[in-house]
Amino acid sequence: MRRREFITLLGGAAAAWPLAARAQQAAMPVVGFLRSAPLADVAHLVAAFRRGLQEKGYIEGQNVAIEYRSAEDHLDRLPALVDDLIRRSVAVIVGNHNAALAAKAATTAVPIVVVTGADPVRDHLVASLNRPDANVTGVSFLANELGPKRLDLLRQLVPNATTIAMLANPGSPDTEAERRDVQAAAQAIGQQLIILDVKSEREIESAFAVLMQRRADALLAGTGAFTNSHRERIVALAAKHAIPAIYSLREYVAAGGLMSYAASITDAYRQAGIYAGRILKGEKPADLPVMQSTKIELVINLKTARTLGLNVPDKLLALADEVIE
Repeated sequence: MRRREFITLLGGAAAAWPLAARAQQAAMPVVGFLRSAPLADVAHLVAAFRRGLQEKGYIEGQNVAIEYRSAEDHLDRLPALVDDLIRRSVAVIVGNHNAALAAKAATTAVPIVVVTGADPVRDHLVASLNRPDANVTGVSFLANELGPKRLDLLRQLVPNATTIAMLANPGSPDTEAERRDVQAAAQAIGQQLIILDVKSEREIESAFAVLMQRRADALLAGTGAFTNSHRERIVALAAKHAIPAIYSLREYVAAGGLMSYAASITDAYRQAGIYAGRILKGEKPADLPVMQSTKIELVINLKTARTLGLNVPDKLLALADEVIE
């Protein structure tokens, strides 16, 4: 989705609000929705978050306002964005992993709801999952922990792969653990693994050039907000170079990708909306245990498999939660 279309989506409802309602908007509680990655292609996550809020009785533009902010993949912009939200007296900040880290560093007073595929305890966002303590709670979904299993599934689909490439966004706390786990898993089975760091769209293009030069037989796309926000480009390049790939979100497969093994990030954002609504009603983050989204789904795109000339083993088809024809 283009940025202009996303802005139109966000603004369409506001344009229809009665003038009187807009005049009262200043009195509404305000939620800060903050991401380290672009907002342009996460309209489905925003919609899921709104559904969660609505389940607790809050409808954007009627009795709650939402301020949207994005660092556009520049982590150094997050502190200023957090400061801006605090100056606007937001009642709660909802953010992905890096956004929540920046928010926690800036305030102990404003409640924070994190949506993360990393370990919020390891990264000191919360004291524990059951008793978060302080001003942070949220939703944790399995993501980077699944890297070794994705490697295994990819090898089952491409058993003759001698070299597998991995795209990874370096320096992000929610991806470093995955990098180590996948490296260890590859070493344990003698699988040659090439890790290609990507921090910009240009580096994604370059990474595909390198993996083709090095004759990689398959690709594992690492987790994280950066790679997720560029999923359509990654899927398109994998198709262009005819390389089998496994991804960390179902959304990649919906965009034409071959296979994913992942939790539902969409449902995680709905749960975050529910928690934001509960906080708006007066509950404290410290009293809300970090929810864990544990349902994992294997999704396979048979159309893409046929295009790549792959025969999907019956064992994988039997394990799949969804098969796209």
